[in-house]
Amino acid sequence: MSADVTLEIDCRGLRCPMPVIELAKRIDEVEVGDLVGVVTHDAAARVDVPAWCRMKGQEYAGEDDADDGAPRFLVRRIV
Repeated sequence: MSADVTLEIDCRGLRCPMPVIELAKRIDEVEVGDLVGVVTHDAAARVDVPAWCRMKGQEYAGEDDADDGAPRFLVRRIV
């Protein structure tokens, strides 16, 4: 896990819409300004996570890879 990711949500094996539902349930676990990583192989997350951020007023901070190479979508809590 990257040093600047405060919370990593493991959604490997979960399909749409579960990664975004898990993100919504857990975003309040971090402080405003902290970074959350959603790790998932679900291809829909590439669209769903940025869309969720726009709808909820959070910042989509891009994509990188988890330690095992799985896609990780980054969200900075703004509100």
